[in-house]
Amino acid sequence: MNLADTPLQPWAAPDVPAVPAVPGRLLLATREGTLEPVVATDGVAGMYVCGITPYDATHLGHAATYVTFDLANRVLRDSGVQVRYVQNVTDVDDPLLERAARDGVDWQDLAHSEIELFKDDMSALRVLPPQVYASVVQTMDRHIAVVTKLLDSGAAYAVETDLYLDLSVQDSFGSVSGWNREEMMAVFADRGGDPEREGKRDPLDPLLWRGERPGEPAWDGGVLGRGRPGWHVECTTIALDNLGMGFALQAGGTDLIFPHHEMSAVQAVALTGTPPFAHSFAYQAMVGFEGHKMSKSRGNLVRVAQLRRDGVDPMAIRLMLLDQHYRTEWEYTDDLLAAAQARLDRWRVATSGGDDRDADDLLVTVRAALRADLDAPSALRAVDRWAGRVPSGGQPSVAVRDLIDALLGVALS
Repeated sequence: MNLADTPLQPWAAPDVPAVPAVPGRLLLATREGTLEPVVATDGVAGMYVCGITPYDATHLGHAATYVTFDLANRVLRDSGVQVRYVQNVTDVDDPLLERAARDGVDWQDLAHSEIELFKDDMSALRVLPPQVYASVVQTMDRHIAVVTKLLDSGAAYAVETDLYLDLSVQDSFGSVSGWNREEMMAVFADRGGDPEREGKRDPLDPLLWRGERPGEPAWDGGVLGRGRPGWHVECTTIALDNLGMGFALQAGGTDLIFPHHEMSAVQAVALTGTPPFAHSFAYQAMVGFEGHKMSKSRGNLVRVAQLRRDGVDPMAIRLMLLDQHYRTEWEYTDDLLAAAQARLDRWRVATSGGDDRDADDLLVTVRAALRADLDAPSALRAVDRWAGRVPSGGQPSVAVRDLIDALLGVALS
């Protein structure tokens, strides 16, 4: 198939019960550990969450990221803020091309099938879809325009047929991560960088345009020549086109702090000259399995789709993810999933006949926990306490069901 001919659409939005919004602020931890509010401009908070490179099914590390920032989306909305949520799909990149070659399939067919599986997983987990779900392939003309502007401004330079951003003239470099050079160099090569490339002015300079290689997809870039954009500039372009500079929140996994978010931001400043790229940055901690970070390269994956095929209730998966604070690393075990299923069963029993006594107090407690750095574990424990004290045999607890669904995204009926 041709990805450019198939308009990319997000997954269907779940029904969200109406819970009256109460003005307030979502506070998120900065890298220094202080809590600061997510900034809404004229009542609108722009949120950009980096999307998948579609070459393998959604594993629990992915799911943790998207559930965490779905929670942020819900909390912002509950605070009376309108959220403009943007997410990309990196539907052309080295890992995708390498996997397609390994499996003997067309890279576009692989991307399409994995995007559809990801969307199914997000729908099952009741993640609110983005308003803008942007394909790199389908926005290629915009990436070409951005790289061309950087080249024309003198911010970029050529190494053979490739183009790089010149970090030596970018004063904002390092402001997102706060890392020193040694820390950056330690991970750059493993996270898609090419520090050994001869001809670069600085080993850390990020790739803006990859000139055409034999056997790889390429686009006519005009003065850039034939090729395709670098990974980081894709998010720069899509975020600026749909949110502009100074949007509220950029988010992803902690493995995106450097180089991806650092480079995306510095490229945006190079284009506009007006920092910041985003006011707040937030990161989901890594999820482990069998003693290591869950990763496609290692193959130690627990896939959401496989759990679903095995009959696991997606709401149990979501509850398991919510029970781990987003800034704390954790390791998946079957016991965690079993505990989440048991909690889900208890909640369903309690709300089926426990009536709505103390529902208002529970809403206040859950809301306060979530607004304080997305403290979902505390919110879950508050529901546990409510479920443990309500009598059985009454009327269904509709108000409690609604607040759990609206704020936590867990459907109990």
